[in-house]
Amino acid sequence: MDSPVAQGARRKARLRRSARPAVRFERLGPGLITGAADDDPSGIAAYSQAGAGFGLDMLWTMPVLYPLMSTMQMLSARIGRVTGKGLAANMKRAFPQWAVAILVSLLLIANIINIGADLAAMGASAALVTGLNEHPFTLFFAGASIALQLLVPYHRYVHFLKFLTLALFAYVGVVLTVRIDWGEVALRTIAPHLAVTRDAATTVVAVFGTTISPYLLFWQASQEVEDDRGDPSTGPLIRHHSEAPRQLARIRWDTLVGMGFANLTAFFIILSTAVTIHDAGGVELRTSAEAAEALRPIAGEFAFALFSLGIVGTGLLAVPVLAGSAAYAVSEALGWKWGLEYDVRHARGFYSIIAAAVCVGLAVDYSSLDPIRALFWSAVLNGLVSVPLMIAMMLIVSRRKIMGPFIASGGLRSLGWIATATMTAAAVAMLVMSLSPFLG
Repeated sequence: MDSPVAQGARRKARLRRSARPAVRFERLGPGLITGAADDDPSGIAAYSQAGAGFGLDMLWTMPVLYPLMSTMQMLSARIGRVTGKGLAANMKRAFPQWAVAILVSLLLIANIINIGADLAAMGASAALVTGLNEHPFTLFFAGASIALQLLVPYHRYVHFLKFLTLALFAYVGVVLTVRIDWGEVALRTIAPHLAVTRDAATTVVAVFGTTISPYLLFWQASQEVEDDRGDPSTGPLIRHHSEAPRQLARIRWDTLVGMGFANLTAFFIILSTAVTIHDAGGVELRTSAEAAEALRPIAGEFAFALFSLGIVGTGLLAVPVLAGSAAYAVSEALGWKWGLEYDVRHARGFYSIIAAAVCVGLAVDYSSLDPIRALFWSAVLNGLVSVPLMIAMMLIVSRRKIMGPFIASGGLRSLGWIATATMTAAAVAMLVMSLSPFLG
């Protein structure tokens, strides 16, 4: 057996190698994919509405949200890597079974509605670009999502998900096609001219609720577990303390880059719709596809095509994340075997949830339900689920019985509680505004 000195030398060598730029980018994974999935077609619709309705005065939300979203995703990843279990499994250790069941059920409902809205937006966007009927596209995207998750092992599938993150560069391209006064952009980001109105408050709440979503927290924790299982040289940090410096540094880097990517893309979506649709007089947008269509006469065919194709690309990434996070949560709550690395025969319940979530989401598109109203109530559910979930996460990362010596630092916990308080305020505001029409 190697001496402690030799083991320490190997750990230092691994840390030096992981600090090299090429290796650091190669090790981007759960955080990058989660960040890109944050800008799904439903999110694009919310950001487009913000830019089209309020112009540059909604850009401030992104710098404010970046540290908050990064902190919560970092804590989620930390829980998964330290314990070797996802969020639902850890919540079962800390909270009553009925509380976990309610949270997971609400997550499942919200995710299914979100899947339906995303599939509809992808089909509509593909139809806008090709001029063909949208329903065959919607069916194709749903079938492709199910097939890839059921038939491709995780260690291969994850490369496909990483590739799809490139779709977000479409929104960088959109910004480059229009004329922008960057000095004005910087000024209004720091000092917006935003009147406090019901519509403005609703939009801010929608942007916050879209950016910090429960499904992303479940997904990243479980992806850390998937990565851990796929690497025979590592294991849960609670049992492999020597791996902690390297793994926690990777999680920090991966999450900051992934959330930065997501945040910058959302900033560009708000910016592109602000300097085009809003400056042209503004129109009421309900979906991301409507945003793409509104761009066409103002910013030109190239900007329209980029925006539309970005919706399809991000949807291909987000639908598997939505379905997968629901399957992770339900399977952990019920004690089923789960993981994308297993084949269908060995994790039937897990894959059944994935297939059912996509199929039921697809059925929403063909039902009499108004997909826009369904998406609205999905956002309300997400806002309500996020608060107790974030509180649960903060309690878990503070418990030495669960996290061992890897409880979150004081600074990280402080930021986490600030994020939780912010989302609590947003959820309360969303609930009040949602119910106010019924209360007169």
